[in-house]
Amino acid sequence: MEILMHEATNGVTIPHDNLESGERLREQNNQKNGTDMGWKRNGGESQLLGKAKGEHEVADIVFENISYRVGLGLFRKDYKQILHDIHGRLPARQLIAIMGPSGAGKSTLLDILSGYRLTGISGNVYVNGDIRDLDAFRRSSAYITQDDRLQPLLTVIENMRVAADLKLGTNIPRQTKEEIIEEILVTLGLFDHRTTRASRLSGGQQKRLSIALELVNNPTVMFLDEPTTGLDSSTCMQVVQLLKVLARQGRTIVCTIHQPSASLFQLFDQVLVVANGYCLYQGATDQLVPYLESVKLPCPIYHNPADYVIELACGEYGYDKIESLVNASDNGRNLQWFNNKERFVSSIEVSIDPSKNGEKPREADGKTGKPSDNDGSEKNSTFKKNHKKKSLQATSQLHQLKILLQRGVIKSKRDTTLTYLRLLVNVATGIMLGTLFIGAGNEGHRVLENYNLLFAILMHHMMTSMMLTVLTFPSEMNILQKEHFNRWYSLKMFYTSVTIIDIPVAVVCCAAFSGIIYIMSAQPMEWSRFSMFFAISLLVVFTAQSFGLVIGAVFSVVNGTFLAPTLSVPMMMFAGFGVNLRDLPAYLRPGSYLSYLRYGLEGYIHAIYGEKRETLNCAETEEYCHYKYPRKFLSEIVAMEPDQFWNDVFGLTVLLLALRISSYFLLRWKLQSAR
Repeated sequence: MEILMHEATNGVTIPHDNLESGERLREQNNQKNGTDMGWKRNGGESQLLGKAKGEHEVADIVFENISYRVGLGLFRKDYKQILHDIHGRLPARQLIAIMGPSGAGKSTLLDILSGYRLTGISGNVYVNGDIRDLDAFRRSSAYITQDDRLQPLLTVIENMRVAADLKLGTNIPRQTKEEIIEEILVTLGLFDHRTTRASRLSGGQQKRLSIALELVNNPTVMFLDEPTTGLDSSTCMQVVQLLKVLARQGRTIVCTIHQPSASLFQLFDQVLVVANGYCLYQGATDQLVPYLESVKLPCPIYHNPADYVIELACGEYGYDKIESLVNASDNGRNLQWFNNKERFVSSIEVSIDPSKNGEKPREADGKTGKPSDNDGSEKNSTFKKNHKKKSLQATSQLHQLKILLQRGVIKSKRDTTLTYLRLLVNVATGIMLGTLFIGAGNEGHRVLENYNLLFAILMHHMMTSMMLTVLTFPSEMNILQKEHFNRWYSLKMFYTSVTIIDIPVAVVCCAAFSGIIYIMSAQPMEWSRFSMFFAISLLVVFTAQSFGLVIGAVFSVVNGTFLAPTLSVPMMMFAGFGVNLRDLPAYLRPGSYLSYLRYGLEGYIHAIYGEKRETLNCAETEEYCHYKYPRKFLSEIVAMEPDQFWNDVFGLTVLLLALRISSYFLLRWKLQSAR
């Protein structure tokens, strides 16, 4: 299978050590099933990817007068201008690089073109000669972030199947999805690693897997933020070579890149150089040296043109040179440095006229380059029609929930921290506390010890549930941002799946801990009381987890680790531990109604000592047993009214729902604020 071998330039090849094994496997499957499986070759390429070359929908992108500014300070009174009325053209079937020094605005420009960034922007983006419909454009594009945000516990094939089930319609048969997945894995050199977990892949393999996941639904436009970061030179070549072949199949592929080597730079068809938010050059890569000569800034002999133009952009030769380059490129309006075959690849050339900002561009004649009467609306209307749907996602919400739950089950089975270590900690802590307070629950002279035990149980449930969420959810947040933007699923279904998946694990861990501690500490052996005790424990666990989710959804791991325990201190005080609730000042008493630990402690006390519990045992060595009668303990020490159990359940339920709803809206705000 001589696919992707020498199609680009310089004879650089895609890794193909697994292509022959893939061929043999498919031949065996075909012989076994007696069917062709759709893997016939057409001119040396598979039909699944090969037909994309001739029939793939194309998208010519033009942007003009793009400006972006960001607010500074706490109240955003001051602003910093990142992009300054920059123009550009991104032709179809081209591998395009956006280059520039650090802070030049290239990643910001990529975010704007992909639709990831929405606020603080002015200017226009056109697709095939018409103003961009953002929803339709997002359905036909994919954004691959600089860091590979993959599900580390899933294998390559499992990640691909999840992507296929979410990004392809439910009307596509499973066999067809498997064929698409296998073809992509073979093409990208991941077939032999299909059973390897994503966390155990090399850097280059993870980058290729990130690309493979977004290739499942065959996007028209692909944006990649510095795809070569952290890779060695050989792997960089392989990744860029792959991107070039994908571009030749009809896609528009745009990458940001910092400072490529000379051989890597030659692989790109087109380059757009930015500095300080201005365009210094846009056109073919092989026209960069002639362009620099035309502005009296010739590239030194044996010098990498990419290095030289970055040095110019950094101002190493004087900031007047930057101004000269901006003027020569007319801040991106000058299109003369495109090669003809690139300039008119789609037979639509958009005239960029600064005097017509906001007006629809006009189609240009393929020979003269002058605007013609045809506005190219037929092609763009087809583009819009193909991607115009009611929902951004390809599948229904119920199907999304089903797939996310299946993925969550796999992750739970393999997660050593959230599942196995969590269960082990609950069992070990239960045995430790049970040994320390053994037999305390049925002895009148140890009532205060038992009271301390109940509060220690609350602390255990609170810290293990809350801190585990605070520490682990931010990493899940990064994956959510990528997958949600690329239209894998809706936020509602993600949040619902996260909530449902953790219920069995939380119930098992809580049941193991509660059973051990309840029996070892000799609490009253009545099913009704244990049920009350276990119900309160579950509600406290879920409420603490929701509280951790609120913090983890908004703050980073470092800030969340500091903030969560800090906010827990007043909750402990308002629960009545160390401070009698009747002794609280009047202005602080309302705070006790916001502490879920208060409801949890009250619920425990009433489950153990309420419900008209009989007289407690007192040791024969004790001359006086003050708390022999549980009602006296309730009235004197904890200052609680009897029979408040269901009020405590209601209070915990209200706080649980309030925190869960708040965490959802904070999560949605976090996703929107990032854009």
